[in-house]
Amino acid sequence: MPALSGCAGQGAKAATEMLPNESVVRVPVQVDLENGGQARGELVVTVFTPQGEGRHPLMVISHGRAGDAAGRTKLGRARYATAARYFTDAGFVVAVPVRLGYGATGGPDLENSGPCGDRRFTPMFNRAASEIAQVIEAMARRPDVDPANVVALGQSVGGGSTVALAAAGPAGVRAAINFAGGSGGDPVKSPGKPCGPERLQETYAGYAATTRMPMLWIYTENDLYWGPEWPQRWAEAYNAAGGHAQFERLGPDGDNGHSLFTHAPEKWKPLVRDFLRAQGYAMPEPGAASGQARRP
Repeated sequence: MPALSGCAGQGAKAATEMLPNESVVRVPVQVDLENGGQARGELVVTVFTPQGEGRHPLMVISHGRAGDAAGRTKLGRARYATAARYFTDAGFVVAVPVRLGYGATGGPDLENSGPCGDRRFTPMFNRAASEIAQVIEAMARRPDVDPANVVALGQSVGGGSTVALAAAGPAGVRAAINFAGGSGGDPVKSPGKPCGPERLQETYAGYAATTRMPMLWIYTENDLYWGPEWPQRWAEAYNAAGGHAQFERLGPDGDNGHSLFTHAPEKWKPLVRDFLRAQGYAMPEPGAASGQARRP
């Protein structure tokens, strides 16, 4: 079973950036590969804790994917500090893992889905979901985490990986949120026209068949990776195949709505609040005291 370990040696600059409720741990993972082998490594996971004693719900936030190796290295130690604060104020412990092949974790790149004409989305999403599930398993053993109350959230490739995670149904995961989830987009060379969108639609529909938990899918009209129409088609196919996704397409945000999660949290907070309340989490109103979400 994956075990948590403290993570020292982050460097002076990183140390000065640490918030009082922020810590860094490492989680060993192993990922099965299609050739019968395995990839192993230790994920760097940033953890934010809420106020209050006892056990808290867990929110796991999964990052996206840059299109080039330099961009993936530049990720560093993903934090999503603004979103993390929103969820810790609501009473969640927040974990932000950096998957294999990215930033502070490094190691082999397991999330290449192939050339534009022959994308293989399912293997890459499944590998990422396996890593996320192992982080959840490790975090669930902490004394401040309620292992029966976990919410998974992901952005872009992290969103698609969260759809895969929901299909696998790890113990304790009660709901999942997909921000701009997908793979195969290029906002520069082919804005709004991703590679293999029909195949991704089939991938999502395949995941729906084994998914039992509710999901919230949030996209924008001006997402230059996917365009406005494909996300709705993906959601419709997902629900038609047995999924339970609440699809929300927000209006344009900035020059590229793909970055809504980090660029405009005030736009998505009401949707996320209402969705989590529907799952039984007592999400506080803006300005309310911290630590009110607790478990359903």
